[in-house]
Amino acid sequence: MDTKVVPVWIYMVVTILSTLHADRNVYPSAGVLFVHVLEREHFKGEFPPYPKPGDSSNDPITFNTNLMGYPDRPGWLRYIQRTSHSDGVLYGSPTAEHVGKATIIEIIAYNRRTFETARHNLVINIMSTEEYPLPYQAEFYIKNMNVEEMLASEVLGDFLGAVKNVWQPERLNAVNITSALDRGGRVPLPINNLKEGVYVMVGADVQFSSCLREVENSQNQLRCSQEMEPVISCDKKFRAQFDIDWCKINLVDITKMIMIHSNRPDPGTGVLPDIGGYNPPPESLKSRDFFADFLITLAVPSAVAMVLFSVLGYSMCCRREGVDKRNMQTPDIQLVHHSSIQKSTKELRSMSKNREISWPLSTLPVFSQSGEVVPPLHPDNYETTSMPLMQTQTNLQNQIQIPQQQPSGKWYS
Repeated sequence: MDTKVVPVWIYMVVTILSTLHADRNVYPSAGVLFVHVLEREHFKGEFPPYPKPGDSSNDPITFNTNLMGYPDRPGWLRYIQRTSHSDGVLYGSPTAEHVGKATIIEIIAYNRRTFETARHNLVINIMSTEEYPLPYQAEFYIKNMNVEEMLASEVLGDFLGAVKNVWQPERLNAVNITSALDRGGRVPLPINNLKEGVYVMVGADVQFSSCLREVENSQNQLRCSQEMEPVISCDKKFRAQFDIDWCKINLVDITKMIMIHSNRPDPGTGVLPDIGGYNPPPESLKSRDFFADFLITLAVPSAVAMVLFSVLGYSMCCRREGVDKRNMQTPDIQLVHHSSIQKSTKELRSMSKNREISWPLSTLPVFSQSGEVVPPLHPDNYETTSMPLMQTQTNLQNQIQIPQQQPSGKWYS
């Protein structure tokens, strides 16, 4: 191999390893909002190039962040990434108890196209500040923003500038930013460009301005209780870019807060004490006989089921009384009585089939004045079920004419 090529390969390997395992140090201040953007472009160089030359690389990349040695991040640190084609953001507000403790965040980038990963470490060194905490803090609820939009440096700078024009403090810092979903808000419908909303906590070193205290007067409190917009004189300074819900503004004066000391025990670090290493079981395990378990779980219930089935079959089949056995156990007089009743019933049924049905009076002709009985209108074999009550000329084919009275005035018998 050419000696000129060897140093080049060594330099490339060392460069890739140093990039892969390089730790990045940041120095946020306690009580001040910390924002760190995980740029996708920073991790694209560690993945293979796009397969089609000339096309722009747009691999879907997601991030997984956790505290080194733990499955999740610290309680004060949050992470958000909307899609795999957008940058991730770590944000939060460290407190004074985290000062002096190096917090190592392990960042794993996952390429969804090639299924490769890249790992970086972010070392957060929290510094203390003399003005922590700022004594006057105001929390605003912005309805037309999402948390990742508000975390952008330009947008957050515009909002702090608008607050500074209203408040006029000497020192003004963004203390914390929280999504409305983390406060129990509902996910908006994907219509009309609705936003989730975001809470922004701002701290200053001077008293609240008169404009910020306008929401506390009785008229605005009444309007808020009726779900109406309060009248705020400085709202026009925010309205151009930020839609603030003034009914949800929260003004906190830390100098007037009363510290309540409770006797609750120290919750601790949440880590179980070290009780030694894990002692796995030996490779040669003792064999176990499962025959007794088989008898208990299968054989015994099957035997009980067979016994019950046999008893049921004997009761239904072998103990059934036949006709001959029934007749033998029945007294003769009862059998004769039953037989005679049965014969009489059959005879009555046969006679009822052959009997002549009497005609209703409405269908019989009127007796003549001579007293002669006129034959019925229909013969005996005429079907009576279809006979109407009112006879018509077309239905009187079998009708016999009635003798009429003679003009001499004599009656015929």
